[in-house]
Amino acid sequence: MDISLSHVEYRYQANTPFERLAIQDVSIDIPSGTYLALIGHTGSGKSTVLQHLNALLQPTDGMVKIGDNEIKAKQKNKNLKPVRQKVGIVFQFPEHQLFEETVEKDIIFGPLNFGVTEEEAKRRARVALKQVGLSEEILEKSPFDLSGGQMRRVAIAGVLAMEPDVIVLDEPTAGLDPRGRKEIMDMFYQLHLDRGLSTILVTHSMEDAARYADQIVIMQQGKVAKKGSPKEIFSSPVELVQMGLDVPEVVRFQLKVEEKMGMKLDEIYLSIDELSSAVTDFLSRGVRS
Repeated sequence: MDISLSHVEYRYQANTPFERLAIQDVSIDIPSGTYLALIGHTGSGKSTVLQHLNALLQPTDGMVKIGDNEIKAKQKNKNLKPVRQKVGIVFQFPEHQLFEETVEKDIIFGPLNFGVTEEEAKRRARVALKQVGLSEEILEKSPFDLSGGQMRRVAIAGVLAMEPDVIVLDEPTAGLDPRGRKEIMDMFYQLHLDRGLSTILVTHSMEDAARYADQIVIMQQGKVAKKGSPKEIFSSPVELVQMGLDVPEVVRFQLKVEEKMGMKLDEIYLSIDELSSAVTDFLSRGVRS
């Protein structure tokens, strides 16, 4: 499912004394199957953009197109249920949204609410549990008897059971240790590949943006400051630092290697294996010459 934002503006509490401009003139195209990372400081507008992706917020100016659905400013946009069914959002700490007495009831709540039969909803629950790496044995357990990591996976299974075409991840690894973060991010990436999902990741982690995304959008002061592939974005590390953003560790390491050895590689590398090969090749060419 393609998503596009065209010159989108959003004002919180518009036409009141408390009106606040959150984003302005935001244009982003997200073709079906894209893995896009949305990065920027707190308050840059990332979360506001995120909530336009399934019509939780509707623009005060401009247009959002989600599949065949056009959501325009200053128009009554009816029948948004199909949009919200096809675009699933995993918010920070999704386990805080668990509330049913069993894992199964929690996972099937969303599908049932959108008119899926109970039999089909239960089938989806079993499939979704498998996708997040959990056993069917926990279906009858209370979600509150599970570990924190299991609770998060159950909450994610509830989103996957909706069978979305697009999944939006809002800092999905918040509060997890490094191992837990990598497991969750690898799981989402495998789902992205296996199901051909469009994936939008809102993150502060430059490592995750570099490792998983096809495209990156940088938000700054409510506007799109820069967009491009990870290599295009991280090829200007000085610019990113001036914007107050970090760069992936491997990029920082490359800059230190280049400075220490008095060399300049042809491009920025985003994995340590690629960087190692490039340095070795550079040095071997120097020896041969």
